[in-house]
Amino acid sequence: MATLRNTYTAVIARGERWAGQVYTEPYEAAWASEAVFFIHLMPDSTPPSETAVARVQISPDGLHWVNEGTEFELPTVPDAVSFGRVLNFGGWLRLAVAVPNSCVFKVVATLSLKA
Repeated sequence: MATLRNTYTAVIARGERWAGQVYTEPYEAAWASEAVFFIHLMPDSTPPSETAVARVQISPDGLHWVNEGTEFELPTVPDAVSFGRVLNFGGWLRLAVAVPNSCVFKVVATLSLKA
């Protein structure tokens, strides 16, 4: 008999404007075995002139953060989506995003978790 896996999707940024160095809200996910971050560049955004990079960060306590190693570029076209997958991440997750100085991104970011 197949077992139904537990899943949950959390919105960690909704309609926010990102500029400079941005950190998403930390999310406790110790119960999950895999995670996918999605970033959607809102349709009313201006196409960026440079590429922004999102880095997945992990934490044992939600206070002290280290880069997990997963990196992915933010979308460069309005209404597009990019993503990054993570496994074996411990208790807490967030994104650290480096937006080039000349850019402002309007985004929706979600975190999909599965156990």
